Amino acid sequence: MVTTDYLADPAELSTWLGVAETDAKLLAALSAASRRFRGAVRHPVSLVVADTIVLDGSGALSLLLPAAPVTEVSSVLADGQALSAGTDYTWSADGYLHRLGAVWPTGLRSVTVIYSHGYAEIPGDIQEVVIDQARALYAVLPGVQQQTVGAQSVTFGVQAATGVTAQWSAAVDRYQLNRGERP
Repeated sequence: MVTTDYLADPAELSTWLGVAETDAKLLAALSAASRRFRGAVRHPVSLVVADTIVLDGSGALSLLLPAAPVTEVSSVLADGQALSAGTDYTWSADGYLHRLGAVWPTGLRSVTVIYSHGYAEIPGDIQEVVIDQARALYAVLPGVQQQTVGAQSVTFGVQAATGVTAQWSAAVDRYQLNRGERP
């Protein structure tokens, strides 16, 4: 699935940068910042309705869906057999799909789920860090850490060198999925 919407408002970034919200470089920076955030948290963040996924069965009571928050689970098939919500399974907004009275089948591609997930309105802390990242991407010349013109010298800060701020890292930690897989 390709997600092309921005995680922050181009008009807000436009205000910060003093350029038109249709400026190609502004939109490219906002798109890049949105992609970086999505990549860091490992899910689309924006609302996705009726997303179909196929999971490997684990033989356990619970499976973890690959995106959150989960807003609806409309269909679950286990080994091709339709299951009923509340009778055969239950789910949580955190992305857990729990089997009732049985375990999930073991086997590759044995569970098919149609579900909706993400935020209809992007949380403010995500919007803020995406705007900050887009501002940095817009202003920074790739590969340049210091620029001198005549008597004026500009050195880009730590964010340009490392690519993220403490606020960015905190937001990624807050919204990231599958944290247990991090090295």
